[in-house]
Amino acid sequence: MKKLLFYTLILAITVLSVIVSIAYLTPSKVIPKYSDDKLRELALSKGLKPTPDTYKKLLELVDDASNPMSASKIALGRELFFDVNLSKNKETSCATCHSFDKDLKNKGVMSKMISSKEEQINNCVACHLKDQSGTDRFTFSQGDNHEPHPYLLNTQTVLNTAFAKHFTWSGDVNSIKEQSKNSFLAHYKMNITEEELQLRVAKSNKYRAMFDDTFEDGITFENINKAIEIYVKTLVTRGAYDRFLDGNNSAISSDAKRGLANFISFGCKGCHSDIALGGQSIQRFPLRDFAQVYDLKPNFELFPEIKRFDSEFPFENSGGFLGKDKSHLFRVPILRNVTKTSPYFHNGAVPKIREAVNVMAKHQLGRHLTLEQIDEIVAFLRTLEGNIVEYDVSESK
Repeated sequence: MKKLLFYTLILAITVLSVIVSIAYLTPSKVIPKYSDDKLRELALSKGLKPTPDTYKKLLELVDDASNPMSASKIALGRELFFDVNLSKNKETSCATCHSFDKDLKNKGVMSKMISSKEEQINNCVACHLKDQSGTDRFTFSQGDNHEPHPYLLNTQTVLNTAFAKHFTWSGDVNSIKEQSKNSFLAHYKMNITEEELQLRVAKSNKYRAMFDDTFEDGITFENINKAIEIYVKTLVTRGAYDRFLDGNNSAISSDAKRGLANFISFGCKGCHSDIALGGQSIQRFPLRDFAQVYDLKPNFELFPEIKRFDSEFPFENSGGFLGKDKSHLFRVPILRNVTKTSPYFHNGAVPKIREAVNVMAKHQLGRHLTLEQIDEIVAFLRTLEGNIVEYDVSESK
C-alpha cells in the first residue's frame, strides 16, 4: 500500500511538472534587432501614434460637429468636473474617482478622498496619489452614498479617453458624454437625478453666466454633460514615447526600445493600438487557459493541497463580473500611464505591472516570457508615462 501511494505521488508530481514545464518548452520567438529609425517606422506602420502636441492638432483628431470644442466649453467643463456639489450628498465629483495633479493643485478633492477613505488605501496608493493616473488607485471605488459598484469594478483612467471608441469594462458605452450621464445617475456613483442636478447648477450665478455664454439653450442635463465631455477631451498626456515617435532617438532607453519591439512582435499592439494604445475594441479575456494558475500549499500530508485559483480567470474574480453579456468580452484598457494606474484588470486583482504583463502574455498570447522580456516590456510601458498637455486653446482652427 505504501509503495502504491509512493508511486502515485511520484506520478502526480511528474504530471504537474510536465504541465508547468510546457510554458518553458515553448520556443522563444526571435525578435529582430531594429535600428532606431526602423523601429519608429515599424511602430508608425502598425498604427501606433503620438498624442497631439498642439490644440490645433487635437481639434483635427477629436473635434465633433455634434459637440464642437470651444474655450468657453472647456472652462465650463473643468468647473463641473471638480464640483462635489453635483452629487447627491455633495461629497463626490468626477475627479474623486478620476484624479490627477490638477486636482491636487486646484480643488483639493483628493485630500478629502484620502481622509474619508483612508481605510481603503493600500501601500501602492499611499505612495502614488500624485501620479498622473486619472483613476483613484483603489481596487474598487465607493460612490456618493458609500456604496461600491455592484460588481466591484476597478476604475479606468479618464486620461486620453478623447481617442477611445468604447468605455466601461463591458464596452457598452460609446462616448464620454454618455458615460458622464451614467455616472451622474448611477446610485453607486454620483447618485443624483437630472432634475436635481440642473437645479443645483442653476443656483450658481457663475454657472448661469457660463452656460449662457456657451450654449444657446442654457442649463440642461445634456449641456452639462456636453461641457464635461469637451473638458475630458483635453486631458491628454505626452511623454518619452511620443518624443521617440516624433523623431527623438534618445527619448527612450535601449531596454524600452527592445520592449517596444517585443510589444509589436508578440502581438500586444493588435489590441492595444492607435494613439491611446487601447480603448479601440472589445476583446475576449482570457483567450487561453495557458499554464493554469495553481496555488500549492504544502501541508505535510502525503499529497499537497493544490488549489486552482479560478475557472474563469487567472486570478480570483471578486465581484463576479464576466464582461459584456457575461461572455468574457472586455473593453481593451488604455495603456498610456498604465504604470500609474495599478491595481490591474477589471477587479483590481493584480497589484503589480510585471505580474499583469505576465498574465497577458500567458492568457492572451499563449506565450511564456523570459524575465528579461518582461523587464523590457515594462521599460517600454514606463515610456508611456506622461504629463497632461497644457493646450493653448486660443489657437485657431
